[in-house]
Amino acid sequence: MGPERIAEMTAQVSRLLATRLGARGPDLEARVASRARALPRKVRRAAGVLVAAERSARAPKIARQLDARAIEAAFATCRDYLEPLGASERLRAAALSAGGAIAFIVLVVGLALLGAKLWIEGA
Repeated sequence: MGPERIAEMTAQVSRLLATRLGARGPDLEARVASRARALPRKVRRAAGVLVAAERSARAPKIARQLDARAIEAAFATCRDYLEPLGASERLRAAALSAGGAIAFIVLVVGLALLGAKLWIEGA
């Protein structure tokens, strides 16, 4: 397993942590540290394996000696936990957004009708 593949996997997990859990930080290590309590123990351990792999991947000779199966398994564990996370929240947010837009339109149309009625009666 090359350093490019490790960087790709850690970037994807880092991006998922940021979007799904709101993790902050410049790299995977910082993002895992910022949201460690929100992760189950199994996922936290898998993220630790990816962080260690990311550190080791900076040296190409060491990167070739890493256990590819363990890194792939850790990546799969993190991805499987983080990808579906927040699906119901996103659906709820979309429904609230649509409901708010409809309520605003009904309010504007109602005010326009009331204004027209008052203008016609006043003339």
